Amino acid sequence: MFNGTDLTGWEPVGVEKWTVEDGAIHGVGISKAYGYLQTTKEYKDFWMSLRFKFAGNGNSGLFCHTRFKPGTVDVSQGMQFEMDRTENHHTGGLYGDGRGWIAWPSPEYEYVLRPTDWNDMLVKVEGNHFVCILNGIKILDYTDPSPKSFDGTIALQLHAGGGGNMWFKDLHIRDLSQR
Repeated sequence: MFNGTDLTGWEPVGVEKWTVEDGAIHGVGISKAYGYLQTTKEYKDFWMSLRFKFAGNGNSGLFCHTRFKPGTVDVSQGMQFEMDRTENHHTGGLYGDGRGWIAWPSPEYEYVLRPTDWNDMLVKVEGNHFVCILNGIKILDYTDPSPKSFDGTIALQLHAGGGGNMWFKDLHIRDLSQR
């Protein structure tokens, strides 16, 4: 999904800066707007693993089944697995589809995140079933009773406000639609 040398298969949405350094994707907020790096391919059902690290205080996320309105960074659909280094800000929780927060990890899982080191995330998206495993611990297993999105691109996010500074590496996907 990411070859470790360039952004082949990915496209930026917005003006934020996305580069490849030392085999990792580095996203830096340079404006007060949201920024995304989305796949050029669409996915429906999949397992995806990645490593992420916070270099700044802004939050981030992994979007799936997303679509952006042409010429804007406004998401018209999609679900986000939250990434936030601040305690009790629900890393691994689901947000999106125009509904706001959909599901949070239980409070005991709020401290699985390593706020200053690399984190390993494995997500499963299959139909209306969403699973998030963070640093080897299943922190979310949720079946959405009213999903709005079933396919679309995958995107990495830098949150609005200009504080985004994130690293992503070792991005791999197993497309379950290809079974």
